[in-house]
Amino acid sequence: MPELPEVETSRRGIEPHILSQTITDAIIRQKKLRWPIPLSLKNNLPGNQITSVARRGKYLLLNTNTGTVIIHLGMSGSLHIINNQTPAEKHDHFEIIFANGKSLRLRDPRRFGAVLWTRKNPLTHKLIEKLGPEPLDTQFNTDYLYQSSRNKKTSIKTFIMNSHIVVGVGNIYANEALFLAGIHPKRLAGRISQARYELLVNAIKSVLTSAIQQGGTSLRDFTNQDGKPGYFKQHLNVYGKADLPCSHCGQKIKQIRQQQRSTYYCSHCQS
Repeated sequence: MPELPEVETSRRGIEPHILSQTITDAIIRQKKLRWPIPLSLKNNLPGNQITSVARRGKYLLLNTNTGTVIIHLGMSGSLHIINNQTPAEKHDHFEIIFANGKSLRLRDPRRFGAVLWTRKNPLTHKLIEKLGPEPLDTQFNTDYLYQSSRNKKTSIKTFIMNSHIVVGVGNIYANEALFLAGIHPKRLAGRISQARYELLVNAIKSVLTSAIQQGGTSLRDFTNQDGKPGYFKQHLNVYGKADLPCSHCGQKIKQIRQQQRSTYYCSHCQS
């Protein structure tokens, strides 16, 4: 599933090609995604310009003169900038056509993504309004995370993956951040000191910043045939490395299951 860095890379990849461009048409080839694509887009979008390309959590926000297209990539979605004469492939379900001859095309084999429309402030949309702060914003800081954790009896890994607490800390990045902070993933969130939360906040910001930077440097042109950033080939300390030696101490990395997700950690370095 595309995580926050992948979605941010997609945002940065498509922005130069669609910003300020005039929309001439919207094509809905398959409306049955996670929620039905509103057929009204075919009437609402033509004539509009893209005024900004934003992101909130894992949602991309294509703002126009009269409203906002909200896109979620789901489990397998990807966005492609192509010539608007390019034949559609099997899983190309939605397309915005621009006057400059380019198109923004959504490909989603598993059809778990979403394309929605709102004329209101998109940040007040029911899918977005209750999301926690962005992990790279100043609002996400030690005091916020520490105070939010008080009396919480859930594990710290589950806690930081809760999008109502902070958005975008997916499974890979939660594992890596906890390792960098030296915190055991099963430790209760309400029993972690403020000093250790400072380490964790810094680790989360570091891991996500690194992932976004690596995506930004590897994706110079979003108009190629693939156009999909995929998961970054970043240096991972623990994720996916069960039974391999820890890069810090040499002991074997352990793997357990939490909330139906794989968790990787070093029992020596994390407590």
